[in-house]
Amino acid sequence: MTDAERAARERIRLQVVERFERGEKNREVAAALRVSERSVERWRRAWRERGETGLLSLGSPGRPKLSEMEFAGLERGLERGPLAHGWSDQRWTLARVKTLIGRLFHVSYTLEGTWRLLKRQGWSWQQPCRRAIERDDAALELRKKEVWPRVRARRRHSAPGSSSRTRPGSR
Repeated sequence: MTDAERAARERIRLQVVERFERGEKNREVAAALRVSERSVERWRRAWRERGETGLLSLGSPGRPKLSEMEFAGLERGLERGPLAHGWSDQRWTLARVKTLIGRLFHVSYTLEGTWRLLKRQGWSWQQPCRRAIERDDAALELRKKEVWPRVRARRRHSAPGSSSRTRPGSR
């Protein structure tokens, strides 16, 4: 539901208050405002229990549960790494982030909600590449400078008489 639709429904609920105060029956109120009697019953109960504030909109159900300050605290926790929070390796997963949010703020998110929260704040799902333990950066640089140019130079381009399936210029 959009914010405009939510505001329109709230206006209808506030019109109900005037009718309740005049003593109109649920059926009359429902017919006049073109809503279900069940909704009018619910609204009357909320009005009796909490007054007019009981009929106000609670806002979007998908609103963020963490404030900006809390998210900054979450980022500090993420920067400390999974090892600092009791996991055995240095890889953050959505399940681990979800658990961390629950531990720090006592708020429950779904995995999808956790991903949306992180994405909204500019985080990425990408993982760093694994590097071999025996990697030799000096040997790689030497290969890039000396071997790779020779390998690239040997490439043949398609020309008349090559093994290309199409003839040059025949389109």
